[in-house]
Amino acid sequence: MLQPNFTPFPGLETERLVLRKITQADTEELFFLRSDEAVLKYIGREPMQSADEVHAFLKTIDDGREKNEAILWGIALKENPSKIIGTMCLWRIQPANYRAELGYMLQPMHWGRGITKEAIQKVIEYGFKTLQLHSMEARVHPQNKASAAVLLSTGFIQEGYLKEEFCFREKFSDTIIYSRLQ
Repeated sequence: MLQPNFTPFPGLETERLVLRKITQADTEELFFLRSDEAVLKYIGREPMQSADEVHAFLKTIDDGREKNEAILWGIALKENPSKIIGTMCLWRIQPANYRAELGYMLQPMHWGRGITKEAIQKVIEYGFKTLQLHSMEARVHPQNKASAAVLLSTGFIQEGYLKEEFCFREKFSDTIIYSRLQ
């Protein structure tokens, strides 16, 4: 059975990016990501309303990491590593199935620059080589064409289409599941 271990925190680097632990110092940027209408458009989550919500979220993230159930990286540019511009996570880890779900958010001003793709490629490498995952999945709203495109460009394939699988604000939405094998 898979036995992930996120201690010490596994910082990752790419040519342009640093994927690092998120701290209280990132509250402002994390609040933006979790409250911005454009970022949340296809995620089906209510926007955060306060820094207190961010702090509670960070506690949840830290608890999950300490239990080796999930990990969330802050994405920062190497030229400014103290300021996150997005997040990348592995969560819904299924130890018995050697599988995890990939999730990500990026500030709109950085969309279309290949940042998400670069971060995904590094997390794929970490997930398969270090964690020894057998497969990864990502769930995408059917209208989120940019997210689907970045997943396809990093070797994911469409694995399933779930009709009216998700309910948000009393409206049902479909979900496309993309996956990638080691």
